[in-house]
Amino acid sequence: MSSTLRLLAQHGRFVLVIGLVAGLALPQVASAMRPWLGELVLLLLFLNAFRVGLPSAMQVFKHAQETLPIIFTYQLVMPLLCLALFFFFGSANSSVAIALVLMLSAPPVTGSPNMSIMLGHPPDHAFRLLLLGTLLMPLTLIPIFWLSPELGSLITAVKTSLRLGLSICTVVAVAFILRAAFRPQMEMLELQALDGITSITLAIIVIGLMSAVTPALSNEPLQLARWMLVATGANFGMQILAYWGQKSFALSKNISPNALVAGNRNIALFLVATNATQSEEFLMFLGCYQIPMYLTPIIMRPLLGNRSKPDL
Repeated sequence: MSSTLRLLAQHGRFVLVIGLVAGLALPQVASAMRPWLGELVLLLLFLNAFRVGLPSAMQVFKHAQETLPIIFTYQLVMPLLCLALFFFFGSANSSVAIALVLMLSAPPVTGSPNMSIMLGHPPDHAFRLLLLGTLLMPLTLIPIFWLSPELGSLITAVKTSLRLGLSICTVVAVAFILRAAFRPQMEMLELQALDGITSITLAIIVIGLMSAVTPALSNEPLQLARWMLVATGANFGMQILAYWGQKSFALSKNISPNALVAGNRNIALFLVATNATQSEEFLMFLGCYQIPMYLTPIIMRPLLGNRSKPDL
């Protein structure tokens, strides 16, 4: 079993594609999983926190000088600029504005350390961004929800932040406690097997996230095409923009992981805390967003991949 899991970890980017195909081919299964998406997202966060453990996670504070500016730029400055742009054009209430603002407000996707591994980079920096971004999300979210007319008042923003913060802290704390109690030291083979489990979990989650896509293929193909264009442009566009921006100005030594998380955000976390994500349009965007996300380790490999490591 462990050898199979390690094999799945080594070829994780193809496991993600299988999950995408299954989500499109099994609409009934996708619909059945839809009510459990919030719990599955938290499970994925648990697996990543368990893999890293508290001692390694504490390293995030040693790198705060590098990671904090990135987190605040990605999760606060960029969504506020996006919101200001939509206000300027008088479309801050549109479904596209809500989707893009929520996307930019979200922390790095929970699978970003695994994607970093698939691209040939260590997972450490991606996990630091994931952990710090997720922990700070309840704070960075308040001004965005407060200023966005469709997301709610200041009270709604605070309630949403508290709900998210409590869920995230509880899951991460339980993962750290269990890791310390049962497996304080993990060998490389065990870590690889856990990576295999995480790849499977990612593939399962995407099946549920595609629940709004398959019906739209036959019922609303033009609307689906619009959302696919928005999701693909936002995801790949942010990765390319972040990569070339950092490379041009030599802003960081971790250009590829920083670019990876710029476009791949954990929008599904909002399923845990806000009603703004329950509309069919947002769920359609969320489903479309999974396609460029799960194809990132393949499509973006020429740009973000570690060329010193051979392809798996």
